Amino acid sequence: MKLARKEHRGYTPLYAENLDPTSTSKGDSKESFYIGPLEDITTVVDLNQWPSEEVLTSWRHTMESFYRKVLSAGKKLLSLLALALNEDEDFFEKVGALDKPSAFLRLLHYPGELGSSDEEIYGASAHSDYGMVTLLATDGVQGLQVCRDKFKHPQLWEDVLHVDGAFIVNIGDMMERWTNCLFRSTLHRVMPAGKERYSAAFFLDPNPDCVVKCLESCCSESSPPRFPPIRSGDYLKERLRLTYAS
Repeated sequence: MKLARKEHRGYTPLYAENLDPTSTSKGDSKESFYIGPLEDITTVVDLNQWPSEEVLTSWRHTMESFYRKVLSAGKKLLSLLALALNEDEDFFEKVGALDKPSAFLRLLHYPGELGSSDEEIYGASAHSDYGMVTLLATDGVQGLQVCRDKFKHPQLWEDVLHVDGAFIVNIGDMMERWTNCLFRSTLHRVMPAGKERYSAAFFLDPNPDCVVKCLESCCSESSPPRFPPIRSGDYLKERLRLTYAS
């Protein structure tokens, strides 16, 4: 996991990603700035890339403060999910998921004008997030869409309404594995809105050494585990490899 993401901390330019591996698009029309764990999981080295204080005074302090506050909110959310799954509220702590979790903050900018093109352009092509949960703050500009039934064809897409002061919460693929598909990961995309759009996504994923295996409360003889156990770091590394394969 460390090797998969450390080279992407800092700035990521337009079209560097294609979140839908089946898409023939040249890449998603967004640029971003990645901020990884404030303390590296294995060393005391800070792998994050911070702009100069002379250029952006107090920006690092602001981002670190926001990171810690959203991490706290994410942990509280996970305790509620654990209770909903008939587990102890500290379940994700006990299995080691929140022992130095792999949590990333991503600041996103979608340009307003992209010029003319014959191909369909996405701000972010259709995908589900890879980890446990994502907390997303947006600026209110439309563009984010979700597909409630990702296995239905043709897929039906709906706009996500903005609520001031609220996070949008996505269930990730790893949580889908943990719950044996009781909680489904959210298929979503971002369509061009005709004007600039900003958002901040906080990906709360487990410690890379945490083993993700079906919860006892989510399987039975009639509903056996659909996925084999896997280390969180191995799973995320492969998903990120596919994203940045180009």
